[in-house]
Amino acid sequence: MIVLWEGFGVDTPSIVSIDTQRPHQARIWNHWLGGKENYPIDRSVGDKVMEVFPEIVDIARHTRAFLLRVTHFLVAEQGIRQVLDIGTGLPTADNTHEVAQRIAPETRVVYVDNDPLVLSHARALLTSTAEGATDYVDADVRDPAAILEQAARTLDLDQPVALMLLGVMGNVPDADDPQGIVRTLMAELAPGSWLVVNDGTDVLERAQAAPADETGRAEAIRLYVEAGALPYFARTPEFIAGYFAGLDLVEPGVVSTPLWRPDLPELDRPREVDAFCGVARKP
Repeated sequence: MIVLWEGFGVDTPSIVSIDTQRPHQARIWNHWLGGKENYPIDRSVGDKVMEVFPEIVDIARHTRAFLLRVTHFLVAEQGIRQVLDIGTGLPTADNTHEVAQRIAPETRVVYVDNDPLVLSHARALLTSTAEGATDYVDADVRDPAAILEQAARTLDLDQPVALMLLGVMGNVPDADDPQGIVRTLMAELAPGSWLVVNDGTDVLERAQAAPADETGRAEAIRLYVEAGALPYFARTPEFIAGYFAGLDLVEPGVVSTPLWRPDLPELDRPREVDAFCGVARKP
């Protein structure tokens, strides 16, 4: 069954087709977060993944919490007023622009995704304070030139920008050089810009002597792909650290996502999950 939405904007088609019989990454993620923007196929696949890799729900929720913490850090503590958020996903409560503009109403945010479903929901993202701006770019992370060209309609790339890549680089295969993509994007941003990366890993179970192809994460990815969803490439914390080469990485460095500056007393801090993140400034 195909569901059709009217598109919008000069650079998008008038009709966007959505296949509700094929599982969809953004909708599955929405299901794990307790959202309603998903279909039976997404809930079915999402539940099967949860059976073999129950930690995925914690990863989804900790990634969302990290988004809130790091946006506050960048806008409230570092004075950032421009954000380029690539790999938007489906809108939920407390999207990047909402968090940023509550702190500094003049903040300008550009979201980037190449997903027709996300595009169909982009109207929900295209809200802004009168002082700031919010825009949406329909582009693939593997085409950084197109992203930067279109983002420049809203952002001043001669001024610092926070580049946020949460859960998106794991979708880029090694053959497409994910670290090279990030270097290209950062090279065009002004000194004083920031890089934020968060991605799934597959190291905690393996540290307990589980073979790489027998971990819960590996089985979850197999189920995911067999059901028709796009593959995900879980990498190591060392690989994620490579994104920050040449940048000034802030404390606590590259760590499991819930351990990045948690706003909880030390005794109440959560355990590690198989997702790692880091935040760094361009000198």
